Order: sequence, then C-alpha cells, then structure tokens
Amino acid sequence: MWRRRREWDDGDGTDGDRAWKEFGSQAESRARAESRAQEGRRAREERRGWLRWCPRLRTVLLIPLLIYISVPVLIRLFPVLLTKFVYLNFLAFPFFVDFRQPELLLNNTINLYLTTEPGVMVGIWHTVPNSRRAEAQGKDQKWYEKALGDDHPVIIYLHGNGGTRAARHRIQFLKTMGAAGFHILALDYRGYADSSGQPTENGFTTDVLALYDWAKARSGNSIILFWGHSLGTGIATNAARKLQEERGVQVDAIVLESPYTNIREAAAHIPLTKIYRHFPGFEYLILDSLALGDMFFRSDENVQVLSCPLLILHAEDDSILPPLLGRKLFETARSAYKDKTKVKFITFPKKLGLGHDYISFNPEMPALVKDFLNIK
Repeated sequence: MWRRRREWDDGDGTDGDRAWKEFGSQAESRARAESRAQEGRRAREERRGWLRWCPRLRTVLLIPLLIYISVPVLIRLFPVLLTKFVYLNFLAFPFFVDFRQPELLLNNTINLYLTTEPGVMVGIWHTVPNSRRAEAQGKDQKWYEKALGDDHPVIIYLHGNGGTRAARHRIQFLKTMGAAGFHILALDYRGYADSSGQPTENGFTTDVLALYDWAKARSGNSIILFWGHSLGTGIATNAARKLQEERGVQVDAIVLESPYTNIREAAAHIPLTKIYRHFPGFEYLILDSLALGDMFFRSDENVQVLSCPLLILHAEDDSILPPLLGRKLFETARSAYKDKTKVKFITFPKKLGLGHDYISFNPEMPALVKDFLNIK
C-alpha cells in the first residue's frame, strides 16, 4: 500500500513538472506578446509624433523656397526693386553723422551744397592738401573755393553704392590723397546721405558734370580728374563720355578703382546673385531687368570713345567685383586707344588684403597715381 502511494505520488510529480513547464511557457509567451504590444504602441506613438511635426517641417522648408522663387519674378515685374539693390542708397552708414561738420572726422575739410538741377541739391566735402592745413583752420567756403586755384590737382571722387561720403574707407581716401597734395571734392549723389532727389543713372551724370563745371570755374589751370570707385567707375566714364561728346571737352584723367565692364556683367559676378546663377531664367528675370530699371553703366563702351589718360586699379583679392572685370575693361580700352601709353592697369597682390574697398589704405597708391599723371 505504501509502495503504491509512492508510485502514485511519483507519477503525480511528473505531471506537475509538466504543468509548471507549460505554465512557464505560457507566461513567457504572454510576456513576449506584451513586450511586442508595447513596442508597437511606442512605434505608433513615434509615428504620430513625426506626423505632428510634418506640417511644421513642410512650412519651414516651403517658406524659404517660395521666397527664393518669388524674388526673381518680383524683380522682373517691378524693376524698381532692383534699383534698390544696385544703389543701396537707403543704407546711409555710418549713421548719425553731421555732414555739416566734417571737421569732426577730417582736418582741412569743409562741407558745401551744390544745386545740380532744379529741385536737386547735393552734399559735398572739400578737402584741401595737407600742405595748406594750418592756414585752412577756421576758414569759410569762400577761402576753400579760392584755394582750388592753387595749382594742386583736383579729384572729383565718385564713391560706390551704399553708405555716404563719411564711410570709413572714403574718409581714408580723403586723408591719403589730401596728404599727397590733392584737393578732393567728395560727392554724395542725389538720393544719398543729405542730398535730395532720387538716384538714377542719368541723374548721377548730371550731378557730376555740375560739380565739374563748378570746380573748373574756380580751379584755373589745375588738373581735374574723375576718380570712381566700384559703382562710381561707371558714373565716372559716363560723365567723361558725355563731357567729350556733347561739349568736346576732355577731363584731364580718369582713375577707376575696383571697376566693372557694365552693370549687367557686374551683376552676374557679385556674391549676392551667386545663389541664382543656375536658376532657370536667371538672365531674363534678373540680368535683363537691369535695363528695364534704366541701369546700364556701360564703361566698356565708354572707354572706346575716350582718349584721356585712364588708370585702372584692382586688388587681386576683390571678392565683390573680381579683377578679371578690371582686366577685361583695360584690354577693351587699350585696344581702342591710339596712344596705348595713356592706359594702365595696376593690380595689388592678395597678401596686402586690400579687397574691394581698401586700395586707398595702401601707402604706395599716391605715388603710383602721381607717376601715371606725371605729377611731382
């Protein structure tokens, strides 16, 4: 009897082990199923989170794309917008300058205003040579006007786009050339700084020629030259050509600092248009729209007509208007000039770090200019 009970007990133990195994297997299966269910829920939640972000992401990506596409179209439809980008006259830096008091920034300098046509008055700074610095102290405009006839050469300085005659590199130009014995008449075109009127290519030419006439009437036999920088190089050649063709008068010399061939080719090279150069219709929508805005500045055509001494200065590290444009303009002029010695191209190496705006910081520049003009 005891033996049978033991046998029965042994048999029941085997069934229990089997039951426990089955129970454990079922528990593991349920745990795995629950784990898979939790992973599924997490995945669904992650997908729902991504879907919630999708509209925001689409918006973030779509807005810049729409702006990128719409800018060229708007420029074509409204070319006046392009004139704002080209002239940048609304960037009147440095700000809070009192143009009536240039002595706060410069020595031997006076401010004056000139009416260039009815309703347009432009601001000008006149810096006399440093050799006259002592006697210039406290003098009025009449003294400065009379000083123009002292046989020192006179520069009519035509700055680039953006800023005013008080910009740092323009102040440096006045200091450098004043120390070298030049009079400098630094003009803010119509629509710039404290000058009235609206900027236009023809209007700029009118302003320059009015200043030329004013200076010529007071400077006697002194040399008068146009010095253009960047945008001002096109203004300088426009004015010189009109002076020659309409009056039969040659300006004594032209210096072009960081020039371009024409505004269309300049626009194709400036960094601002780099993101659009492979845009379908870039030439039609942007470059061709310059003509619709009455902007041409054809220096490459102007220099083929001129015959006055022409000096072109360009820095090899100019990142705004590459020196290849200056060289191309030089080659165009040289091929057109009968007297090849009247055209010269000077480049400044990268190691000097002069870039687009700072050729006037090179202490050798005045000597190079004087040598070209045969001035002692």
